[in-house]
Amino acid sequence: MTRSPALRIIGLALALSSLASGLVAAQKSEEMTPELQKLRAALDKYQDPIVAVHDGYFSTVGCIEYPKPGAAGQVPYPAGGMGVHFFNVTLMGKLDPLTPQVLVYQPVGDKLRLVAAEYFLPLSPDVKERPQLFGHPFDGPMEGHHPLMPHGLNHYDLHVWLWKTNPAGLFSPTNPDVKCPKSAYTFQEIAPRIVSNK
Repeated sequence: MTRSPALRIIGLALALSSLASGLVAAQKSEEMTPELQKLRAALDKYQDPIVAVHDGYFSTVGCIEYPKPGAAGQVPYPAGGMGVHFFNVTLMGKLDPLTPQVLVYQPVGDKLRLVAAEYFLPLSPDVKERPQLFGHPFDGPMEGHHPLMPHGLNHYDLHVWLWKTNPAGLFSPTNPDVKCPKSAYTFQEIAPRIVSNK
């Protein structure tokens, strides 16, 4: 029995409507909460990376991409980019929602564009459980991201894409829309290995 073109169009319209409502529900679950809007406003001054440097955030130089998703034994990163990380080592070991340890920039032409904040918590005897902020658990524990970190810098981290929409989610560690320029300072990494928190 063949379907008429009208029935096919109705079926397609219903399928698309169902898909669209699912996408809207997914987006609403990760909307910018008032707490995240406050964070974004507090960090907006770092749109200028020189201001970030003056406040103690220093660049790791390289632009990070993960061309393949994490495999067994690795953090399950989706394929995508992160960008250039600016670390503030004076903030390490403290979790304050308004002061992330890392700012993440995407190279765009000859400029750096602020795209995300990252919370970075090294493993220590004081860290007994997986941390969480904004109702979202951190990724990890994992080893350091080689080559821009020592492997032994085991940690938890949480990315929040406050200035660039992320199709993978507001808290995804990678963003498929972040691209690094072809240069000697672009590093295509593999996802870090998962480590024990003990």
